Amino acid sequence: MKNLAIIIIWLTAIFSTFNAHAQLPDPGFVIDNTTAIVITDPQNDFLSPGGVTWALVGESVQSNGTVENLETLFKLAKENGIPVFISPHYYYEHDHKWKFEGALELAMHSMGMFDRGDQLNNEGFTGSGADWLERYKPYIDQDYVTVVGPHKVFGPEQNDLSLQMRKQKIDKVILAGMSGNLCVEAHMRELMEDGFEVAIVGDATASAIIPGLDGNKAAQTNFRMISSHVYKTSELSDALANAKSVENLK
Repeated sequence: MKNLAIIIIWLTAIFSTFNAHAQLPDPGFVIDNTTAIVITDPQNDFLSPGGVTWALVGESVQSNGTVENLETLFKLAKENGIPVFISPHYYYEHDHKWKFEGALELAMHSMGMFDRGDQLNNEGFTGSGADWLERYKPYIDQDYVTVVGPHKVFGPEQNDLSLQMRKQKIDKVILAGMSGNLCVEAHMRELMEDGFEVAIVGDATASAIIPGLDGNKAAQTNFRMISSHVYKTSELSDALANAKSVENLK
């Protein structure tokens, strides 16, 4: 019996150690005056029922409350004096001359997603799939909002997002937008590699869900595994209220 008790204690210690190591740490995220909100692709083709991807992302958008939660982020930025950076996705006519594409690039180009004439041509842009969701326009048309150049695949490597934030002495990013497992995740990875501290607002994103492939689950998993912290929109609202109370935002 004594030996059995020793074995049980030994096994309990082993499993306790394993469970402790199996739990991912949560580094946390302190909001201060070096923090910005970055939103990717707040555009009709992703977020409007009339957008070309709605059949793919609509379930996730509605389940997460993405449209409403992104609007809340815009409101929180205004209320708390937080700079906002928008990283949009545009495809110009010359982008359709690419000689090779990945699977999702091919799909996006085939459906005319985010299409517009060229950098200097706004004809037909208003209300198009590449335009902002209408309810976001009053928030984006503000002097504390910076709209950077378009990203062309998923991440911000080819646009000026990092440059614009560095020039405004931004070190920390609260990231949200569309789509979760593609552009948001790619932005998260690149910004972290570039030395920014990144938190995600998980329910202010959404992803494609198709038979056998759930982009939303993939995104939420990687958000948790890679970023410093994953907020719900309501939790971010509480965190900002707390940050204001302890004067971190001054």
